[in-house]
Amino acid sequence: MTDTPPRLTHLRDDGSAHMVDVTDKQVTKRTASAQAVLTSRPEVVSAILDGTLPKGEAIGTARIAGIMAAKQTSTLIPLCHPLPLTKLDVDITAEGERVRVVATVTTKGVTGVEMEALTAASVAALTLYDMIKAVDHHAVIGEIMVLAKAGGKSGDWSRA
Repeated sequence: MTDTPPRLTHLRDDGSAHMVDVTDKQVTKRTASAQAVLTSRPEVVSAILDGTLPKGEAIGTARIAGIMAAKQTSTLIPLCHPLPLTKLDVDITAEGERVRVVATVTTKGVTGVEMEALTAASVAALTLYDMIKAVDHHAVIGEIMVLAKAGGKSGDWSRA
């Protein structure tokens, strides 16, 4: 048995990048969830929650931004395939100094939606930052990660 390292599908044998051919892949239901976390001061997080920021209501604005971003993923990330998204949820919760954005994206297609979920969560968090930067220049966005995926040839996966 040989221990061959996994091959990156976006690289040709010569090392150049290309868009993966998904022509012959099976259409299946595919779902992915991803998160991004904004950390700020507790009073700023409270203002996010109660809608009293100088720029206005941040949660609804961030949710719409995340949805719009997921739909534009293939124009933002060079080798992503354009996908018909069939469901997209952006949930924003907060506690203490943390605002957690979780995006869940679903499609019926030939490739997964991890990048769409990551894009939605990231842009929603960026929008929250934009909404609070006047009151907290030190806010931080982090913990951007895929939480789970389902469907497709590689099967289901969930972060422990």
